Amino acid sequence: MPSLDSLFEAAKAIQAKAYAPYSRFKVGAAILTPNGGVFTGCNVENAAYPVGTCAEAGAISAMLAGGENRIEVIVVMGEGEHLVTPCGGCRQRIREFAAPETPIHVAGPEGIRKSFTLEDLLPFSFGPDNLSA
Repeated sequence: MPSLDSLFEAAKAIQAKAYAPYSRFKVGAAILTPNGGVFTGCNVENAAYPVGTCAEAGAISAMLAGGENRIEVIVVMGEGEHLVTPCGGCRQRIREFAAPETPIHVAGPEGIRKSFTLEDLLPFSFGPDNLSA
């Protein structure tokens, strides 16, 4: 099973590939699945800014394309002095494929800065279980 260090390195490597010519704010994300799969994504902007794709959304898409559908752990990598946590939309996207206790690690170039659970970032969330019959 990949370590947290290897997830950090995967998020850092994909962050460098982000396409952010307008905001110049590059983000990378790496997901570990229960089967040991690692899937990454980076933010992708376009000229119709702010219509773009977040790193977490890209990693989730890669996970699904790779045949997996559960998030065990996620690392989100950003720059600057402030924590780069998933945006509201990505918190909900993560919720679709993760349990409330799923760890979300927020990283900067120096390493993991802070760790949360999904429940910490999205308390009292609405998810797939709300729609189950």
